[in-house]
Amino acid sequence: MATASESAQAGDRLLDDFSRDDGRSTLGPAWSGFTDRVMGGRSGLQAGHVETEEGPALRMRGTVRLDNNGGFVQVRLPLVVDGEPLDASGAAGFIVEARGAPGPYYLHLRTPDSRRPWAYFRAPLPVTDQWQRIDVALTDFEPVSTRARLDASRLISIGLVAYGEEFEADLEVRRLALKGAADSADNDTAGDR
Repeated sequence: MATASESAQAGDRLLDDFSRDDGRSTLGPAWSGFTDRVMGGRSGLQAGHVETEEGPALRMRGTVRLDNNGGFVQVRLPLVVDGEPLDASGAAGFIVEARGAPGPYYLHLRTPDSRRPWAYFRAPLPVTDQWQRIDVALTDFEPVSTRARLDASRLISIGLVAYGEEFEADLEVRRLALKGAADSADNDTAGDR
């Protein structure tokens, strides 16, 4: 895996490094958090910017519970800026610098084709308790409750999600970026998952 200093490659596009004092992302929109309580579940969430020994980060903590058809906590970043969805069609995927407690974490993408709240595209986000760079290829995303294919030229949001089993979620992310196509063969960790 690449170190943090090696992770800024030519062609990458920073989405957030959590350094803004106003709580907004590098793109401009703010992160928001929600849980399965929107559909009757009982999971709990605490989310916000924190200062770590490595600098600023976004921290998502919560208890994921399966009772009452629940099972997720999530923080989501809108990717629509000035009325336009993010065009990631020239990217190889995403770079996430993260650490966390053991558990099933995912990246969720939504496009205008994901009209229903339960329709999205997901890819696993394998974390350890040590900071690491995780490369998630666009081809790693699978459709959930939709027949549409992922149209990377029209991304409207990205989510960091703890999902699917009961556990104490604790995830910190210090950098989120689009991975430039020229960087796609370098430092690829998809096979390490």
